[in-house]
Parts: sequence; structure tokens; C-alpha cells
Amino acid sequence: MRVGVSVVIPVFNEQEGLTQLFERLYPALDALGRSYEIVFVDDGSADGSVALLREQYQRRPDVTRVVVLARNAGQHRAILAAFAYARGDYVITLDADLQNPPEEIAKLVAAMDAGADYVGTVRVRRQDVLWRKAASRLMNRLREGTTSIRISDQGCMLRGYDRSVIDAVNRCTEVSTYVPALAYTFARHPVEIEVAHAERTVGQSKYSLLRLIRLNFDLMTGFSVAPLQFFSMSGIVIAFLSLVFVAYLAIRRLVMGPEAEGVFTLFGIAFFLIGMALLGLGVVGEYVGRIYEQVRQRPRYTVAAVLGGDAEPVQLPERRRTAREAQE
Repeated sequence: MRVGVSVVIPVFNEQEGLTQLFERLYPALDALGRSYEIVFVDDGSADGSVALLREQYQRRPDVTRVVVLARNAGQHRAILAAFAYARGDYVITLDADLQNPPEEIAKLVAAMDAGADYVGTVRVRRQDVLWRKAASRLMNRLREGTTSIRISDQGCMLRGYDRSVIDAVNRCTEVSTYVPALAYTFARHPVEIEVAHAERTVGQSKYSLLRLIRLNFDLMTGFSVAPLQFFSMSGIVIAFLSLVFVAYLAIRRLVMGPEAEGVFTLFGIAFFLIGMALLGLGVVGEYVGRIYEQVRQRPRYTVAAVLGGDAEPVQLPERRRTAREAQE
């Protein structure tokens, strides 16, 4: 059965803040004046999060669904797991840490009512430490320079998606991806709106600097071949410059005779080229690693239990077979 709005919330070791989330989330959704459901997905929590989610389901079984993953799969795979069970015409993702107030959901619903099929958000007066803000700005510029994805604030997970976009995302079988960017590629009328942002009062951020870097590798390698093209062009330029430099050294040797000077300069150039080669090899390795993960065809996540609703994922219409596939 379809509902008006589905709110998807990934949960990973959020025991300390779940009670506050429940107290604010349900009244905010009741105020919308339309049917809704909340799909919590526990991403392998090691604390008491699952027990709290089960208790909340028992309090509000009419609008609450809980998807429990067998082990930690990562935030974006957890969101994809929840998408498979979400039944809303509008689907909104929200973090469980209350840094994005649940009261802001009404703004996203209004934007989709106005015709948007993808609603991105930009945090106003962002309440994060300085290094996270600087890293976010750097990664935004890097992503916009290497992909066609235009997301002003990629770290904000308060986003809205139309049913058509969710169905398209559910058909994808990518092992590693970044959900907002993947959904953006299917949107016809994307918009961005400003939303409030609050400081985290309980718990800790699950995104370290290393995880942020890995996420941006997924962004670059999952949605663009620009890094490969960059190193291809760099190789051409460096090869040309090396040829010019060799010609210069040959002419200098003919004019000046054998010299011992410039040895350290050659070492410096050699080390630079070796560094470029290793960096390029690492980028190629990222693409090869993605291919390796994909061809193994292992499941992105394993669902251990589902509470609420019919406990069955949304059934998508079968993909139409091409003429070539029909002949085969």
C-alpha cells in the first residue's frame, strides 16, 4: 500500500539520541496532514539501538517500519536497503543525529509538491568543526570538476526524492555508490533549498577524515572517468616535456662537453615522475577495485529482520527486454 511520505533514517550506534529523535520526528510528520511511514534501518549497531527501535515500533506500529541489517554495510548501502521497503510517493532521507531538524521535512515536501522530483539541501550556518567545513568545500570543488553532479552540500543527508527517482535507484545494482549523486542522475527537475542545521548534542560523527576521502573516491570513480582522462593528458604532456628536455641535454652535451652538474635536478625530476606514475596507478586501481567488487555479485547488504508493514520489499515492474535479448 502506497503512502504519501516515507522518511528513511539509517541508524548506527545512535542509542543516546534516538529518544529525542522519536519525540520530535512523529509530531513533525503528524503536522504534515498526510499519510506517512518511517523506515528505520539499523546498520549493524553494537549498542542498544535495535532494542529502542523495536520498542518504538510497538508504540507506533501503524507508521513505523524497522529494517535490521545482519552486519554493518555502510550508510549508503543501508539507505538503499530502506529504499527497497519504502512505499511513499515522496521519500525523504534523514540522519538520526538531529543535526538536521525533523521540522525541516515540511520544506522538502512543499518543494516536491511544487514539481521537484529531487530536493537537495544546503545547511545554513553549518554547525561543524572548521576542518570538516574546509574539507567539504574542497571535495565539492573536486567533485564538480570531475563529474556532472551538481550538489552544493554533499554532506547533508536531508534530501527528498520522488517515487520515480526511487524506483530508478532501486533498479541499480552498483555495489558502492553515493545515494544523492546516483539519484541526481535520474532527476528531471532537481532543486536545492536551505535548511537549518544544529550542533550534535549526543554521540559522535561516524565520518572520519579517512571515510570522507573514501566517499569522495566513490563519487569520482563511480560517476566519471575524468581522473583517468586527467592522467592520460598528463602523460602526454610529461612525455612531450621529457622529449624536449632530452633534446636540450643532448645539445648541451655537444656544446659544453660532459658535465657532472644537474644530477640532483635529474633525481628530482625522476622522483616527480615516479610519484605521478604511482598516483595514476592508484587511480586505475580504484576503478579496477570497483569492477572487482561488482563482478563478484555479492549482495550489498543482508537483511536480518523486518518489523512492520507486509515485511516485503517494494516490487518493481520488470525491465522490458530489448529486441536483441528477446532473440537470444
